[in-house]
Amino acid sequence: MMVMSIEKRKHPRFVVPNYGAKSRKRVRDRWRTQRGEDNKKRRYWSGYGASPRIGYKNASDVRFVRKDGVLEVLVHNEAELLAVPKGGRSAAVFAHGLSRRMKLMLERKAAGAGIRVINRVRS
Repeated sequence: MMVMSIEKRKHPRFVVPNYGAKSRKRVRDRWRTQRGEDNKKRRYWSGYGASPRIGYKNASDVRFVRKDGVLEVLVHNEAELLAVPKGGRSAAVFAHGLSRRMKLMLERKAAGAGIRVINRVRS
């Protein structure tokens, strides 16, 4: 089986203004949208770093696709699990909020239906 590599578009790091300033050592490397009335980054002035925009979005045929070409399908319940296409190009990913018991139950159903699960429960 040939392993193909999916190339997604890159985007710059989105950080809060003054992230690298020496007087702002407590500012963590994370993104929060700017809300200040006179904030230069909110007004998209040059030199203040990039902000997330719709233009950074990837093409629809590569979105939710892993580097190995497998399409990730988010699963919250049994109906969504059984809707995952069977075969080598799709795999189920359990939602973060599922309980351990629910994940184990869905994992047994996926094994019976021949569906690959990416984030399986560790025993």
